[in-house]
Amino acid sequence: MPNPTAYVLVHGAWHDGQSWNRVTPLLTAHGHRVLTPSLTGHGDKAHLLGPEVGLTTHVDDIVGLILDQDVHDIVLVGHSYAGMVVSGVANRVPERVAHLVYLDAMVPTHGENAIDVMPFTQALIDGAAESAQPWRIPPLPELPAPFGLFGVTDPDDIAWLRTTLGDESVRCFQQPVEMDNPAQALIPRSHILCVGNEPAGVTRRPIPETQPNGEPSRVHELTSGHDSMIIKPAELSALLLETA
Repeated sequence: MPNPTAYVLVHGAWHDGQSWNRVTPLLTAHGHRVLTPSLTGHGDKAHLLGPEVGLTTHVDDIVGLILDQDVHDIVLVGHSYAGMVVSGVANRVPERVAHLVYLDAMVPTHGENAIDVMPFTQALIDGAAESAQPWRIPPLPELPAPFGLFGVTDPDDIAWLRTTLGDESVRCFQQPVEMDNPAQALIPRSHILCVGNEPAGVTRRPIPETQPNGEPSRVHELTSGHDSMIIKPAELSALLLETA
């Protein structure tokens, strides 16, 4: 594949586009364009968070960005929950996407939601149901070492990460993804798994041996906590450049 004109990096639940700050310059140094939008309800769009915000909202965010910026031959990267988002985006604009990358991400099939892919998500929804605003789920708490905050353990990095985190709408985890466009199945895809310190109770769905397009699955392992873009930006960037 020729060098892509753009990487579109999509953050996971509770995060915002700033999570890619350390990766962006490492990709632009190779001449690539990099877009790191914040999804509705996060970052510069935090004020738009409401119970109506869902997976479809976030798919619309990225599709709108791609069309507004008129980018093609995209390497579309989804971290964590954003595996759901990029799957929906690929279904909507497959002609714009050259490669899909699932970064320690949810990997759905047509009609599934986040609960189907990662059942522990239901416990988060149940916990929110007992709060004054049952439609919003606060960020996961910091865990004792070596797990940290989304895998981040450096105290300065944790302090910075906290300033970027925000609540997530329950609807994001409940809405099913649409993946019924045959063209999306033809898009090559890679999986980057963060390994080494997986919290108990969080299980990852096995990656199928074959991609939807019939090619063998491309799976890379990165020794890192979940937020590898903060913890291991150089190593992650090298893998992203390889997948292109």
